Amino acid sequence: MSAPTSESASSAETTPTPGASNSVKVAVVQPRGFPFDPAGAVDCIRERTGEAAARGARLVLFPEAFVGGYPWGLRFGTAVGGRTPAGKGIFRRYWQSAISLPGPEADALGKVARDSGVHLAVGVIERLPGLGSTLYCTLAYWGPDGTLLGIHRKLKPTAAERLVWGEGDGSTLPVLPTPFGRVGGLICWENYMPLARMALYGKGVEVYLAPTADARDRWQATLRHIAVEGRCFVLGCNQYVTREHYPAGLLQDPEVGEAVRRELAAWPEDLCPGGSVIVAPDGEVLAGPLLGEEGMLVAELDLSLLAEQRLEFDAVGHYARPDVFRLEVDEAPQPAVRFRGRPGQGVT
Repeated sequence: MSAPTSESASSAETTPTPGASNSVKVAVVQPRGFPFDPAGAVDCIRERTGEAAARGARLVLFPEAFVGGYPWGLRFGTAVGGRTPAGKGIFRRYWQSAISLPGPEADALGKVARDSGVHLAVGVIERLPGLGSTLYCTLAYWGPDGTLLGIHRKLKPTAAERLVWGEGDGSTLPVLPTPFGRVGGLICWENYMPLARMALYGKGVEVYLAPTADARDRWQATLRHIAVEGRCFVLGCNQYVTREHYPAGLLQDPEVGEAVRRELAAWPEDLCPGGSVIVAPDGEVLAGPLLGEEGMLVAELDLSLLAEQRLEFDAVGHYARPDVFRLEVDEAPQPAVRFRGRPGQGVT
């Protein structure tokens, strides 16, 4: 498929943020889907990250739930008051497609970041160690040395997502310092949560990541609003997914295949057309939106625009009124079980 590129840079020559480069090239990858196929997703990340690095990108973003898969069209045999055996079997296969952080797939992604020399951010379906656990929709960050720098677990899954994903807590809201500014993000409709956005602004986010599964036009307005509200660069990232991307092994599985095909039959062939985009702090679209195909957006971010734009508006600086409004964020882990005498232990 074609890989559109849009490269844009302002000619402004103001002093960059101390310790940061004056500009950076970033890549947003809009891949085809690999639901229930983590190995295929990791292979895709390896290939497309290498392409992005060859084009000069130092930060590469992949969509929400890319490794493990966003389960478009599936309801896992559920209805209010009931669940089917086949639906539970579909969930077991979905759980088996999730990855652990750390874990072998995470190690492979760290190697991708190290081999390409990039900061890599990937949406994954995360499971905890053991034979069964709640799943989390997670945004994971690796540094150019291959280190897993941090994770963000989605705070509030949306609608039917709550059937299969748990909720994160305030302990996974990182904004990470990099040579090209502070990087952090929220996943999909978390970005409609004003206080969650404010928490990232309070941590000084400058390159704001918004991996998603929402391809609607109104989502574009949301991303442009965040850019102007936070006076930050916003990288929106989605997948291009069709029903054909569901693996044949799942569709033909004697236990669950018929149920999967029946649930998908009510959906259009194109499950998600994409809509990846890169937006500047003044709301200008630098690249995209990319729709109806897989591809890659590349843009040069002029980091000097951050200071220029925050002259006009700074949500946690001169435009804040802490004497009237104040946000408190609890960043402590919230395990369901705590053990006296062994602080910090428990399932988190």
